[in-house]
Amino acid sequence: MSSNSWIQPNSYFDLQVNGYLGVDFNADELVAADVARVCEKLQEDGVGGILATVITDDADRMSRRLENICRVREFAPIIESTICGIHIEGPFINSAAGYVGAHPKGFVRPADRDVMSRLLDSAGGLTRVVTLAPECDEGGKLTQILADQKIIVSAGHCDSDLETLRASVDAGLSMFTHLGNGCPLRLPRHDNIIQRVLSMSEHLAIGFIADGIHIPYAALSNYLQVAGFEKSFVVTDAISAAGHGPGKFSLGSQTVVVDEDLATWSEDHQHLVGSALTMPSVADNLRRELSLSELQIAQLTKINPRNALGV
Repeated sequence: MSSNSWIQPNSYFDLQVNGYLGVDFNADELVAADVARVCEKLQEDGVGGILATVITDDADRMSRRLENICRVREFAPIIESTICGIHIEGPFINSAAGYVGAHPKGFVRPADRDVMSRLLDSAGGLTRVVTLAPECDEGGKLTQILADQKIIVSAGHCDSDLETLRASVDAGLSMFTHLGNGCPLRLPRHDNIIQRVLSMSEHLAIGFIADGIHIPYAALSNYLQVAGFEKSFVVTDAISAAGHGPGKFSLGSQTVVVDEDLATWSEDHQHLVGSALTMPSVADNLRRELSLSELQIAQLTKINPRNALGV
């Protein structure tokens, strides 16, 4: 890992980027020159580093995509310094409608040590975060294995009860992926995954997508107040549409339709698929819609993401 990847504390750091500027990190082929162009644009946008994110698919395809990211990092210093690591999101998530989100349900599976080892090998030691559903990791066994390897385990796309969440924290769970998303539009009023996670916020770094589409700004403001600004962080969850306007884009084998409001919809318009956010637009949203101070914005977009990784 490039030593200068982490020494830009005044720049944004994004823990979840699936693609950018027309390039999909979940594509079966990655052109190094295109990724270099993306990294140049990210740097222009004030982003000092990202975790390239690979989502649920067939294990062979996931492995190939992880290998592609490792390969292109060797092409140019700007790629190595911008893609500071990898976030593997899935395939060990909840397959129920709503909780599975944009992940292809047919490839979701219970936690599997052998599959995880294969994915980690394909990622060439670059894995920094793994998102899984605690209820799909029996006894927290995989969580403990990953935590022992200093890989951050983040809950997400899950419906864990409080007992399971607590046991997972004991096993090494330390983060939650895009709270308020990866869950059904309709939830029980009080006993739901959002409330459970907020009640555990002293134990978890909690991520949010701040575009007003994934979470209404009023709700985001409430969540931040409860979770606190010390450990909360914001991600873009950007796909290849980020940096472009409306149109059709890709995330792996899926077609994503971006509307005039830059909402990123599945082709059947049934659920959101990532976002078209950029980090400068995130900061603008937090400033304009939530009236956050510059220090609070820096905490969410620069300081806390790095602190979550321990760098």
